Amino acid sequence: MRIVCLLLLAAALGAAKDPAGNFNIPLWAGTAPMATGEGPLDRPFLTVFQPPESKRNGASVVIAPGGSNIMLMYGGEGMDIAERYNDWGVTAFVLTYRLSPHYNDAARVLDGNRAIQVVRAHAAEMKLDPRRVGYIGFSAGSNMGRSVVAAATSGDAAATDPVSRLSSRPDYLALIYGAGRATPNEQLKDFPPTFLCAAQADRGASLPSAQLFTELTRAGAVAELHLYQKGRHGFGSGFGSPEFEGWMPTLKHFLEQAGMLKENAK
Repeated sequence: MRIVCLLLLAAALGAAKDPAGNFNIPLWAGTAPMATGEGPLDRPFLTVFQPPESKRNGASVVIAPGGSNIMLMYGGEGMDIAERYNDWGVTAFVLTYRLSPHYNDAARVLDGNRAIQVVRAHAAEMKLDPRRVGYIGFSAGSNMGRSVVAAATSGDAAATDPVSRLSSRPDYLALIYGAGRATPNEQLKDFPPTFLCAAQADRGASLPSAQLFTELTRAGAVAELHLYQKGRHGFGSGFGSPEFEGWMPTLKHFLEQAGMLKENAK
């Protein structure tokens, strides 16, 4: 119930900034494709978390919290993650995507692809590099990430909607305790750099993550896998946890190696 209330509050904020300076951007100006209603939870949106201007490096990320597709863990897998990214100079966009039972995976993947396009559409005004737009998901949001990449396109140059003309492919993928499923005609060799992380005992996430890492490696894609020997599902940022506190610094190292945290070229 608390998570649903947070969602409704976030939707009510609209485009206005909250006291912390965060603000929402709707994914579609009007009714979203596949919408089944007109309420706040029928209108997917991004909540923007910006670093101090002096720290911004032009990188950005879409964050998809988990919640079994029936709610969103907006705190531990949304705001907390956004704040860590902000510490790295990255502008974070927490995605409120459409949930079951009213929406299926097709609508959620559509929301994920559109989120990447919306970030790129705001790149010039927010001084973001459109070639460094990442996606990180947790559990259900992580499972969605693999499909977002598989469904991504370079954009429709003939579209009347300027956002639809932009690429919906993230420049890197971070899948946290959820590797997703293969889709028909999936081309792993074309996947962006991919970071996978889970607890070993969380077999529903760890074994598929290991399998995806193997398949990405065989395909020649860039990937990194971290399976922790102790712990559980749903560890969020891992802050203060003896098992998981190191995973986000490890993610930062991965992003540095992939060139995703470099300053914009002058």
